[in-house]
Amino acid sequence: MTSAGAAGRSTSLAVFLSFLWPGLGQAYQRRHRTALVYALPVLAVVGWAALEIATSGLQGVTLDLFDPSYAQTILILGLIMGAWRLVAMADAWLFARRTGARATLAAGVLAVLGVAVLGGHGYLGYLTWSFYDAGSKIFVDGGGGDLPLPTTDSDPSAGAPPADSIAGAAPIETPATSTSRINVLLTGIDSSPSRTHALTDTLLVVSVDPEAKTGVMASVPRDLARFPLWDGRTFDAKINSLLSYARRHPGEFPDGPTRTLVKEVGYLVGVPVHYYAAVNLDGFVTLIDLVGGVTVDNERLIDDPGYGGWTDGRPVGFYLAAGKQRLDGQQALAFVRSRKGAGDNDFTRARRQQQLLVALQKKMADPAMLPKLPSILAAAGDTLKTNFPASRLSEMLDLARTIEDDDVRRIVLGPPYATNPNDGTGYILVPDMKKFAEASVRLFGEDSRYFEPTSSTAAPAP
Repeated sequence: MTSAGAAGRSTSLAVFLSFLWPGLGQAYQRRHRTALVYALPVLAVVGWAALEIATSGLQGVTLDLFDPSYAQTILILGLIMGAWRLVAMADAWLFARRTGARATLAAGVLAVLGVAVLGGHGYLGYLTWSFYDAGSKIFVDGGGGDLPLPTTDSDPSAGAPPADSIAGAAPIETPATSTSRINVLLTGIDSSPSRTHALTDTLLVVSVDPEAKTGVMASVPRDLARFPLWDGRTFDAKINSLLSYARRHPGEFPDGPTRTLVKEVGYLVGVPVHYYAAVNLDGFVTLIDLVGGVTVDNERLIDDPGYGGWTDGRPVGFYLAAGKQRLDGQQALAFVRSRKGAGDNDFTRARRQQQLLVALQKKMADPAMLPKLPSILAAAGDTLKTNFPASRLSEMLDLARTIEDDDVRRIVLGPPYATNPNDGTGYILVPDMKKFAEASVRLFGEDSRYFEPTSSTAAPAP
């Protein structure tokens, strides 16, 4: 292009066009080959992104960002694209100067738009990094990160917890094929700096059959005691203390705390637990407060005057009227933990836990959460741990959407499957392993370890 031709073209407009899309400014300056050099890489990246969204959906792509390798790829591409835009803008400005076009005003335009590119790509990079950082902490997959469990329980000589306190445990076994049943143990860890113990107060096995499009939710009561271990021994204390006990007695449980708990729950329920997901309840409060609370439709009055009473500042008693209620972090925690109000039990509590998760998911989908997203992700990284593969998260959620509520069997393995012996040892539930086996076969069929060829699976699941 001649100097006269360049002088007839607005340098500021050329810079602005390259800001919109690298190469447009060069095309405006009639430098078509150079325009293609700048435009085609961006076109390739945008085309790939459009294909990803078309294939997985926007929510699927967002969930994929929890996979650290995927987030790292997006982060690098975003930074490269930002730099590419700056180079294209600078090229349009420098070409105008070389050809004698007036570029004084365009220098200011270049500076302003350059700041906009740095700010925009910098913020997107920050968001992507937040996903990367959270995903690295949440999806531990065999190596890293621990929930902030106390150093000791009641034994000052117990020492610091090993690396495998709840995170960092590789799956004991994985589903045999992509169509095999997937079993996940959901646990709620009740610990805080002011408490001297860490209890798994929620033990919920979620099982999904990808072929049959059915699910099972089996809750193991926290008060289950005197139950058989997979190695033939008996554990006399409550199951909610097994994690901490195994940490303090590695000689008795060489598998480590997490693997001990995962193997035992799978042994009792009758199917192998492939993955676990743990929620630190103290961090759960922070997470709910960060999103501004959640709204639930409470089915009936909750009146639990005995709730709480710990020495960590949590309120005593929990009361919640029926109907739609907005809950802050402490109220949400009580909503999913209270179980001793009139008419309440582990099963009603389990239903409330599911209800709150749905409410939290809806709140997170609100566009107003976007400015808070880095803080929310940071809190999630400190609150959640799982060894479920991050790369399968979107697939698992898509599968969950195909399963109707009526196709999910729910059971709490309390009475009549476990009963209180009333022998003066406090409230415990001793399992009837014959009834455990019968329930397992009804729920899981041939996948249950209790299944025998003569077993009847015709009875309806409880």
